[in-house]
Amino acid sequence: MEDPLLRHAGGMANGTAKSDMTVAVEDAALAASAVPVDAAPVKTVKEAWDTFMAESARLWLIAMPIAFQILCVYGINSATQIFVGHLSNLELSAVAISLSVISNFSFGFLLGMGSALETLCGQAFGAGQVEMLGIYMQRSWIILFASACIMCPFYIFATPILKLIGQEDDIAEAAGRFTILIIPEIFSLALNFPTQKFLQAQSKVSVLAYIGFFTLILHIGLLYLFIYVFGWGLTGAAVAFDISMWVVAIAQTVYVIGWCKEGWTGLSWAAFNDIWAFVRLSFASAVMLCLEIWYMMVLVVLTGHLHNAEIAVGSLSICMNINGWEAMLFIGINAAISVRVSNELGSGRARGCKHAVVVVVVTSLVIGLLAMVVILGSRNYFSVIFTSDKEMQRAVAKIAYLLAVTMVLNSVQPVISGVAIGGGWQGLVAYINLGCYYVFGLPFGFLLGYPLHLGVQGIWIGMLCGTLAQTLILVFILLKTNWKDEASQASERVRLWGGQNEPTKSS
Repeated sequence: MEDPLLRHAGGMANGTAKSDMTVAVEDAALAASAVPVDAAPVKTVKEAWDTFMAESARLWLIAMPIAFQILCVYGINSATQIFVGHLSNLELSAVAISLSVISNFSFGFLLGMGSALETLCGQAFGAGQVEMLGIYMQRSWIILFASACIMCPFYIFATPILKLIGQEDDIAEAAGRFTILIIPEIFSLALNFPTQKFLQAQSKVSVLAYIGFFTLILHIGLLYLFIYVFGWGLTGAAVAFDISMWVVAIAQTVYVIGWCKEGWTGLSWAAFNDIWAFVRLSFASAVMLCLEIWYMMVLVVLTGHLHNAEIAVGSLSICMNINGWEAMLFIGINAAISVRVSNELGSGRARGCKHAVVVVVVTSLVIGLLAMVVILGSRNYFSVIFTSDKEMQRAVAKIAYLLAVTMVLNSVQPVISGVAIGGGWQGLVAYINLGCYYVFGLPFGFLLGYPLHLGVQGIWIGMLCGTLAQTLILVFILLKTNWKDEASQASERVRLWGGQNEPTKSS
C-alpha cells in the first residue's frame, strides 16, 4: 500500500505537491477502503538503513512544521523574557517566575487535557473516520474552556501563592502583577490546543508553521512598541503576550472552519455526547503531561529558597529557557511520533508502528547529544543574550554542565511520551511519572540541595536522577510492547468512540 506521507513528499519533490486538505481526504479514503498492508520485516543491514531513511522522511515531513510552529510560539515566551531582562534583574526574575511557574501550571494542565485528542483523532483518522474529528475537537473545546475557568484563581492569587511557597516578597509581588495581566492567555490556549491537535492528526501542519512565524515577528514588534516606545514596562510585555497568543488561536480556528470541510462539518450537539468519558481520558492525559511539565517548574520554586535568590532564580531561569528551546523541538517530534503511532495503530499496521518508534528514539538521542556539545562549548557566552549583569553570567556558566546533561535526557523522554499518547497509555505513564519524579527525584534533589548544602546544583542533580529513572522504565516498556495487541486495542477504541455498538464481525 502506498504511504500517503511519502506520496505527498514525492509530489513536493516534483513540484506538484497537493494541498494539505486534498492529501488528507485521499489518505482517509485510502485508510477506509484498503486492506492494511503492514511494513515489511527488517532482516539485513541494508533493509534496516532503507527503513530508517523512509521512516525518517515520514517523521520529519510531519515534525518539522510542528516543531517550527512550537518553537515560534515558545519564542514568544523567550522574547518576552529577553526584552524584560534588559530592564532589571528583578523584572527578569518576576517574569521568569510568572511564566515558568504559574503560566506553566495552566499550560501543562490544558496541554494535557487537549492531548486526549491526539489519541482519538489520530486513531480515528487512521481508521478512515475523518468526520469524527470535528466532534472530538468540539468536545475538547468545551472541556478546556471549563478547565481554563478553574485555572483563573491561580492567576488572581499568584502573589500570595508565590509568597506561600517561599519566593521573596519583591519578586512575588512583581510576578503577581504580571500574572494577573496574562489571564486572557489561558483562554487562548483552550481554543489553541484542540485546533492544533485536530490539524496534527491529519498531518495538516504547514499552516501551523506559517501562523507561528507570523505571530513571533508580530510579538517582537509589539514588545518593542509597548516597552520602549510607550514605556509600559511589565504591563506592555503582558499586553503583547496576550495579543500574540490570541492571534495564534484565532488564526488556527479560522483555518479549521474555512479550509477543513472533510473534518469540520459545523457545530453539533453530538459534541456533548459521552462528554464525561472524554473528560476521563483528557484528565489522564493531563496528569501524565502535567507531572512532566511541572517537574522542572518545581526546580525553579525550590531555588527561590536559596541564599541570594535573585541570582539563583535568574541563572536557573536562563538555563531553563535554553532547555526550553530544545524541549519545544522535542514537543514537535513528540507530536509527530504521536501522529505516526496513532495513525499506524488505527490502520492496523503494527510493524510499521514499531519501526516509527525505533527511528524516533535513535534520532532524538543523536540530537540531544549534539545539543549537549553545543552547550558545553558555549557555556561562558550564551547568557549574554538574556542579561548584561556579570554576576548573573558567571552563575549561569557555573551550572551549564547540568543544562548539557538535561538536554540529553530531555531528548529521549518527550518522544517516548509521544508514543504513549499515540498508543493511549496515558494512565500508565502518569503512575510512572508520579513515582520517578515526585516520590524519588524531587525528595532526592531536596536532600542534596538543602541538608547536604549543594544548592541549586544539588537540587538539579537529584531531579535529573528522577528523569533518568523515568526514561529507563519507559524504554523497558517499549522493548516489551506487543504492537499487534496495541493495534487491536486501537481498533476497538475507534469502534467504541465512533459510536459502533456492536463489535465488527470478521468476514
